[in-house]
Amino acid sequence: MKRKALFIVNPISGGRKKDDVPGLIRRHLDVDVFDYTIVFTNSVAHARELAFEAVDKYDLITAVGGDGTVNEVASALVGTNSLLGIIPCGSGNGLSRFLDIPMDIKKAIENLNTGHTELIDSAEVNGQPFFNMAGIGFDAHISQVFAHNKKRGFITYIKSSIMEVAKYKPQHYHIEIDGRTYELDAFMLSIANSSQYGNDMHISPCASVQDGLLDVCIIKPFPLYSFPQMGLRMLFKTTDKSKYVEIIRGEHIIIKRIAPGPIHLDGEPQIAGTDIKINVRPGSLKVIVGAAYKS
Repeated sequence: MKRKALFIVNPISGGRKKDDVPGLIRRHLDVDVFDYTIVFTNSVAHARELAFEAVDKYDLITAVGGDGTVNEVASALVGTNSLLGIIPCGSGNGLSRFLDIPMDIKKAIENLNTGHTELIDSAEVNGQPFFNMAGIGFDAHISQVFAHNKKRGFITYIKSSIMEVAKYKPQHYHIEIDGRTYELDAFMLSIANSSQYGNDMHISPCASVQDGLLDVCIIKPFPLYSFPQMGLRMLFKTTDKSKYVEIIRGEHIIIKRIAPGPIHLDGEPQIAGTDIKINVRPGSLKVIVGAAYKS
């Protein structure tokens, strides 16, 4: 029997239209293996609703969009037998890049035909799931700024970062990681499941989505002239060698700060309170990865 596949398409992710996606699916998906349905989202959280409705009806549920769309779809699939597919069409595509899923839409569709499946970890911030990266501090602030910008894409993100970095002040945090306590000031805290934000910018080069751990990346206050160097370190996967970066791995993380403020889950900003609880859920999501992915 053929397997049933659902494609959930975010028509505005990454700032590009998706009118060509149905035709590409028709031409490049193996129709001897799959019967498929395509639906387009029309609002925030619509992808999550569609995925929850599809869990018992489809074998493969594919997110067509960026990390935010992947988050919405994957949130419904955690702990189920449904299989996540990804066709990356976002601004950063962090999880897709980490899993070696092709960035070309045609090749990403063909990758689904391979069925190369892995179990990966997911995580939760105050009960809300994320799969690639969560953040507190400067990157959460930038995610909030970026979300209100009409233009999308990597260049817009970089411009926003450059404009905001001189104005942003480090914050004080109390952090507990598996019972160990840290009291410190930080420019930002990135909670990494995979190694990168997206666009091959790696904050935690040795992170794994299959080790049952999260990497707490503490970016300490640094002089403004070091900001470009930090960017280069991310690009060349040497962030962990910087004296301004400390990475601590753990399963259970509690972060306390002085005042409520923005956080982000897979690049999507929201406001959270002073106490933030983070946990990993090992091996909780089934996903089709790229042919070159190595666990």
